Formats: sequence, structure tokens, C-alpha cells
Amino acid sequence: MTPPVMADVAKSKAPNSPVAGRATVFIFPDLNTGNTTYKAVQRSADLISIGPMLQGMRKPVNDLSRGALVDDIVYTIALTAIQSAQQQK
Repeated sequence: MTPPVMADVAKSKAPNSPVAGRATVFIFPDLNTGNTTYKAVQRSADLISIGPMLQGMRKPVNDLSRGALVDDIVYTIALTAIQSAQQQK
């Protein structure tokens, strides 16, 4: 996972890539891995993060962990509302 977020490592692995080292979206193999990584990064980096965002459902559905903070809940509601509005277009 290092190359997507570290510019110096990414440049050595993909020297001609215009996006190497600037990843803002990560895809995980399952919900548990996504939740664990998301929480670790969110709590250690002191930043606003929104997710995990579930894809491929017929209707907008997103998950909150038991340890969700109030801000997590508000951002997830906003994300789900945006997904719903986009789906209705």
C-alpha cells in the first residue's frame, strides 16, 4: 500500500505516472479490512475521513462501526444522501 500514498516510493515504481503517490481512494477486499484500516488512519492522522463507502448495491447503503463518532455518523448520512440523489438522476 505504500506506493499509492508516498510520492518518492511511487516515482521509483511508476516513474512516468502522473498520479503516482497521490491516491485518495483505496479499495479493500472486504468490509472488515476496510473498517480496520479506515479507523487506524482516521484516528492516527487527525483528519476528516468519510467511509467506508459500499458500492454495487441496488440502493445506497453505508456501514458505521460501533465505535463511530458523531462526525462519522453525520458524514456518512451526507454521503448516503448524495449517493441517493445521484441515483435518482
